[in-house]
Amino acid sequence: MRRRDREATEHSEIMHILDSGKVLHLGLVDQGKPYIVPMNYGYVFEGEKLVFYLHGALEGRKLDIIRNNSDCCVQIECDVQPFSGKVACQYGCSYYSFDGFGTAKIVETPKEKIRALRALMKTQTGMDFEFNEKLVSIVSVIRIDCDYYTAKHRPLPVNPVV
Repeated sequence: MRRRDREATEHSEIMHILDSGKVLHLGLVDQGKPYIVPMNYGYVFEGEKLVFYLHGALEGRKLDIIRNNSDCCVQIECDVQPFSGKVACQYGCSYYSFDGFGTAKIVETPKEKIRALRALMKTQTGMDFEFNEKLVSIVSVIRIDCDYYTAKHRPLPVNPVV
């Protein structure tokens, strides 16, 4: 990370991003070309390992890409707030951001799909939901094992021009 002064390393900052961001941008590579898609997400920690869950249709481009190349990256941002300045180069945005790298796989078992969709709904709504095998049979679930991640925070300037 080039801007170490913006690095967010505290567990509380990372949890803030994961809990506050509602959209994850999933980056994949399709036959050597980048492919990015925004998705709602859920997450869990398995020990120290961060796992993201995404859901969608039972067929489509994302699933085809993952079957051929499981390498992926994810990006989440939250608390984005533009600020102004007296000159153009003083304008900017405050934010929190998260970038993760790992591998994606399609979840096959109903048990893990149920766990995944519960995590997704908890992340998105803060509420607990129940699922059964019939409900989870009509969606695909993608699991992302995050091997490495970084997070950043750019605060508002002390005296922003509004």
